[in-house]
Formats: sequence, C-alpha cells, structure tokens
Amino acid sequence: MKTDPSDPETEKRLARLLLDVLIRAGLVLALVMLCYRVFAPFLVLMVWALILAVTLYPFHQWLATRMGGRTGWAATLITVLGVALIVAPTAVLLSSIGDSVHRLIAGVQQNTLQIPPPRPGVAAWPVVGPKVHAAWQLAHDDLPALVKSHQPKLGELAKAAVGMVASIGGGILGFVAAFIVAGIIMAFGAAGDRASHAIFSRIVGVERGDEFTTLSVATVRAVAQGVIGIAFIQAILVGLVLLLAGVPLAGVLSVIVLVLGIAQVPALLVTLPAIAYIWMSGDYDTGAAVVNSVLLFVAGMADNVLKPLMLGRGVDAPMPVILLGALGGMAAGGIVGLFVGAVLLALGYQIFMGWVAANPEAKPLAGDSGQVAAD
Repeated sequence: MKTDPSDPETEKRLARLLLDVLIRAGLVLALVMLCYRVFAPFLVLMVWALILAVTLYPFHQWLATRMGGRTGWAATLITVLGVALIVAPTAVLLSSIGDSVHRLIAGVQQNTLQIPPPRPGVAAWPVVGPKVHAAWQLAHDDLPALVKSHQPKLGELAKAAVGMVASIGGGILGFVAAFIVAGIIMAFGAAGDRASHAIFSRIVGVERGDEFTTLSVATVRAVAQGVIGIAFIQAILVGLVLLLAGVPLAGVLSVIVLVLGIAQVPALLVTLPAIAYIWMSGDYDTGAAVVNSVLLFVAGMADNVLKPLMLGRGVDAPMPVILLGALGGMAAGGIVGLFVGAVLLALGYQIFMGWVAANPEAKPLAGDSGQVAAD
C-alpha cells in the first residue's frame, strides 16, 4: 500500500520523523563538542603518545620476545630508557646555561667580566661593521656603562629568554609525559591494533580497513624514522664543526643536539652559544671566527633542508604527497602537524584514487596507474 506524501497524516508523520532525526543529530553534535572540549587539553599529548607508540612498537615486540613475552616489562624498560635519554642531556644543558648566565650576571654586577678588544677587521664589515665595532669597544672599555645605556632593551631580552626557556622546559616535560603514555599504549598494543582495524573498517569498509590501517602506521613510522635520521645527521654535522672550531666538549654538545633533535627542539640552542664562545674567547682570527660561525649556523639549520628530502620514504604513496602533507601540516600545526598532515594527505590520496579507480566507465591506464585502476 502506497502512502500519499500530500496526505495530512503522512505529512505530520514525516515532520515528526524529521524532527526526531534533527533532535538526535543535535544531541550527538552537542555530545561530540563537549567530549572535544574535555579532551582538548590532552589532544597534543595523546597524539604524541600515539606517534611514539606506533614508531617504537616493532622494537617493543622484539624486546618483549627476548624477555619471554613480557610486554608490560618491555614497555616499562623502553619508557624508563626514553625518559632517561631525554631528561639527562636536557638537565646537563639547562644546568650549563644556568651556570653561564649566573657567572655573566655576577661578572657584570662586580665589574669583573673582561670583554676582549674588537678586532680591526670588524669595523670593515658592510652596513653593521662600524656600529658593532663601537659597541664592542665600549663593552671592552666600560661594560657597566654599556649595560646601563641598554638596560631597557636588555630587560626585554631577558624576559624573552626566560619565556623561551620556560617554553622549552614545558615542551620537554610534555614529551616525557607522552613517552610515559606511549609505554602504556605499547603494553596493550594488541588490543589497540584490533581497535584501529575496527575503526577503519567501520569508516571505509572491511575491504579497505586493513589497507588504511597499514598505510597510516607506515606513514607515521616513516616520518618518525626520518626525524630520528635527520637528528642523527645534524648531530654529526654539528659535532664535526665543533671539533673543527676547537670548541670544548664537542662530543657532549653533539649528543645534546641529537637528543634535542629527536625531541624537535632547535639545535640553535646549542650552536648559538658555541658561536658566542668563538667570538668572545679571543682565540680566533676574524676570518676563522666568521667561517666557523657560518658553518655552525648552517649545521644548526640543516634539519630544515633534510626534512623534505628524507620524510616519507618506504610509504605506499607518492613521495610528493607525503612531502606536501608533512610540510603543510608542520606549517599549520607545528611538529605534530608534520605527522598528522602526512597521514591525512596519504589517506586522502588513497581514498581519491580509489574513487577514481571505481569508475565503471574508465578505461585501464598504462603502467602503475593501470594497476591501480585494475585493483
């Protein structure tokens, strides 16, 4: 029996059904917004924890096998080692910076700090040479007068430095917390793997659920391995330049650069004080100081060049897709966006190409595209 949509009773029934659907949809939307508001403060932490867990899970499985299948103990050991590798070099670096700042302030207050005289070649620098030479000469002749004349600017710089150190400290603490949460996730990795397959199967279907899960995991691991590889290469470059320049504790500083690079803290935090040491120690000629400073600065910025070249290798998606996703995500959301952007764009590319290949009227294409269309 067919119903007439123009019938008043049918219209009332359809209106009630539509109203019920709208109310339920509104309630679901409100619930989603409330859940997001509650979860938002932990969003970055959980994303970092998932990235670390996905990246370290193969090592966790290998270690658990060597420990007789004790996944919990393996996760605990990885967490303790990871936290120690992050906290120890960071504590050494912050302690060194704190001691240097304390000695600098004490030297300025007691007028015991000695600034070496400027080299004659400094005045010949283009544009800024005369000003730099004059300020340097004043610091050598009468440092308290220079500090007093620039006191407001120095106060602003001090506030900015304190804010930067606080931000770095907060980032390190967040990374440590993410490592701890990642250890918990790895301990229950099998259940998490089943849950991720179930989620993707529900979203994109059972046939492509496994494919999308594998692609997401491979993308995260490829980007993370690229980050670790970049940090290792940058640490080697900085260490070689420090050895070439004769800066003390070059090996320790290169290890600190490695840890900071893995934690995505700029290596300039180490190279800039090294450059300051080169210019203030008085043991270098002007030409050597300039060359060493340029090399250290370039080595400290090398990750910005290496990331586009190394990210996304070994992923079942075109390299330009991973590269654009990583760079766009990093521009939009920082280092977390580096991973999220690469995964999202890789998944979007696969969904789009699957939709293109599902066209029943399409003719098979030659080469790889033909294989995609056939699949």
